[in-house]
Amino acid sequence: MNYIVRTEKLSKIYPNGTFANKSVDFAVMEGEIHGLVGENGAGKTTLMKMLYGEEQPSQGSILIDEKPVSLASEFDAIKAGIGMVHQHFMLVPSLTAAENLVLGKEPKRKRTRTFDLAAAVSITEELSKHYNLPVFAKARVADLSVSMRQKLEILKALYRGARILILDEPTAVLTPQETEELFVELKTLKQQGKTIIFISHKLKEIFNLCDRVTVMRDGRMIATHNVADVDVHQISNEMVGREVRFEIARPPMAPGEPALRVRELSYVDDFAIPKLKHVSFTLRRNEILGVVGVDGNGQTELVEIITGNEKALSGKVFAYSTEVTNRSAGFVRRCGIAHIAEDRMTVGTALPASIEQNLLADRYRNRQFSTRAGFLRSREMAAYAGRLVHEYDIRCNSANQPVASLSGGNMQKVVVAREFTANASILVISEPTRGVDIGAIEYIHTKIMEMRSAGKAILLVSSDLQEVMALSDSLIVMHEGEIVAYFPDAAAVTDKELGLYMLGIKRQSDEELRKVLHE
Repeated sequence: MNYIVRTEKLSKIYPNGTFANKSVDFAVMEGEIHGLVGENGAGKTTLMKMLYGEEQPSQGSILIDEKPVSLASEFDAIKAGIGMVHQHFMLVPSLTAAENLVLGKEPKRKRTRTFDLAAAVSITEELSKHYNLPVFAKARVADLSVSMRQKLEILKALYRGARILILDEPTAVLTPQETEELFVELKTLKQQGKTIIFISHKLKEIFNLCDRVTVMRDGRMIATHNVADVDVHQISNEMVGREVRFEIARPPMAPGEPALRVRELSYVDDFAIPKLKHVSFTLRRNEILGVVGVDGNGQTELVEIITGNEKALSGKVFAYSTEVTNRSAGFVRRCGIAHIAEDRMTVGTALPASIEQNLLADRYRNRQFSTRAGFLRSREMAAYAGRLVHEYDIRCNSANQPVASLSGGNMQKVVVAREFTANASILVISEPTRGVDIGAIEYIHTKIMEMRSAGKAILLVSSDLQEVMALSDSLIVMHEGEIVAYFPDAAAVTDKELGLYMLGIKRQSDEELRKVLHE
């Protein structure tokens, strides 16, 4: 076998004794697209960080072209021909695409040795054409689409001489059309001799793109397969270590009274850029209303205003008969609106605090947990937290350990457990399974359907089209801060059609859009 990169008995043990990788033998052939899958905490990220020089192995070795190498830093990895495109882009928004591409390796004018912007633009345009990865060289990154930023990140790695590209969840925020386009471009890179390691939670993508796939679980290598020889069920079962159910039980929808009403909501950001433009809709009890759109088209601002974390420029929000427009987050919660934030790391949890403290963050004043004198009832708090840890299957050693020590999936379960037990009648859920493994996804989806059956009104915002289509009863599509489509029956629309509305290629008539008000 002609392996371009290989590990032998590679292990990583952190100072606290945690084994992130355990004797991993991983091998990628030159010129292939190799999928890497596994649950959160399976060891994928740590393995890739060691290949990219961001982490140092505790034991074992890394071989490039069958020669042992020491990758003490990212610079060593780049010199060895390895480039990595992280899930969260490493770009400077205020700089142009060309300036970002050459940053740290800038072309200089011969006489003055100063930065040659014209040369940077020329380099960007030539690379873009050569690798069929179109970007606007002179445009600011802040003004580029998400898919173009993705391409720019890949070009950055190629400019630095990467033969091996590590892509971490590259399609997380792309539309189906953008994903298809990226796959065509990745296959072109493969034809040009590049080797790609493709990390994804979306098994459908693995089967559409990759030649081989490696499965990891609990820090160990489980198996490597030719993609043509296996199916989704086998891979998912190997990832989780048990049979995984893909079908979500969906009782028929019987929508009730209006629960959340949004009327003519508008918002501009600190730079006076309109982010929401006269957004109106109604969410009913027993209904899951999905919100889809390319990242950055107003979904985040909509959720922030509804949950009291941002102020609207104009318009109104009602929770049943109570107006909550521009009220505090605490007032909004007291009116029965719970919120699963899209960023669990900075908004959804307090990382240094314990699991118990996070689970009780919104209810420690309750008489169940505190006396009239203000003293906390520690025994009752511990018992309550322990019950939620068990009920929501939060994998931990103790409810007293910091949330920061949990895997992404278990951290999300903490947020879900707190919000789903908040005695709220309206649930605003953003990206419930972003970066979450298959086992946790299955669990969270089941819990969302349970909340619907319990009579909750659910606003579901997700960049994962398959997720939002599988869970939602009805759908709205946002583009450039506006609702451009409404589908009363989510099952009656395809992901391809949704993609056309998300990209702004199609838009429904005003008459069709008025139906979202249910008036």
